[in-house]
Amino acid sequence: MTRLTFLGTGTSQGIPIIGCQCPVCQSADPRDKRLRAAAFVQFEGMNILVDAGPDFRTQMLREGISHLDAILLTHKHKDHTGGLDDVRSLNYIDRKAVEIFCEQEVLHSLQNDYSYAFASHKYPGSPEWHVHLIDERPFRVDPNSGAGDLEWVHDVGYFYRKADGTLVPSDNVIQEASHDRPNIIPIRGYHDTMPVLGFRFGNIAYITDMSSIPSSEFSKLQGLEHVSLNTVSYKPHHSHFSLDEAMELSARIGARHTWLTHLSHTFPSYEAFCDQLRTLCLSRGLPPTVLPAHDGLTITD
Repeated sequence: MTRLTFLGTGTSQGIPIIGCQCPVCQSADPRDKRLRAAAFVQFEGMNILVDAGPDFRTQMLREGISHLDAILLTHKHKDHTGGLDDVRSLNYIDRKAVEIFCEQEVLHSLQNDYSYAFASHKYPGSPEWHVHLIDERPFRVDPNSGAGDLEWVHDVGYFYRKADGTLVPSDNVIQEASHDRPNIIPIRGYHDTMPVLGFRFGNIAYITDMSSIPSSEFSKLQGLEHVSLNTVSYKPHHSHFSLDEAMELSARIGARHTWLTHLSHTFPSYEAFCDQLRTLCLSRGLPPTVLPAHDGLTITD
């Protein structure tokens, strides 16, 4: 069984937006409190995180997550990568580098934003990552696939111990992901013109930050129990699906349940939005199975 928990369902600013006095930002309903978009997936015995934005620490503490087998990054924007330094806690607890799966363009951004983590002589305590490069091809994630246990030397940094007992400084390894016996299916989309990825885990697909999906990708979205789709506005948007576009896409995919995420405060409060979506589904002859996700919602296949 696959379980996906929405860790954050808000836009890049989250909800409430700093300083905003609108009814949604001032709502007392906890389902209207939306952190930046991310998801936690329990799949084939593994704990997998999709995106690690600025709210990563808060999300991990709220859900009581203390171990990750992998982090998959959809794209390079800071609301999806801005919390990666906080994996240092997991490095210390698990004594493992964190396995990160991303595209080459995302790696270039990480090397710029977190240059200290890729330096030849790293600052002691820098995050420890193993980066696996991915593209549109299905790839494999394995549990505990790291290079060995990390050993911390005070004020010096992390090392690996060789068979002869000597210590070798750690290095943020970069390698191509394995395509042997793949278990995760990437879905190509575009965020305006920026290539981004969604991911399919069994019968659940997580899609965010897209404004278009090539027709060639829809074969990967057949037979789903659940799909998440992003929408930020009623109006057309250059880099996200509008609500109408998300509804049309939901009908084309045909999953049993569609969950809307990356929501902005332009939509009404949670209960009112649920009622609105049910009415829209009925008016279009669709089953009333398109609903807004909220932070902490867990779905299973």
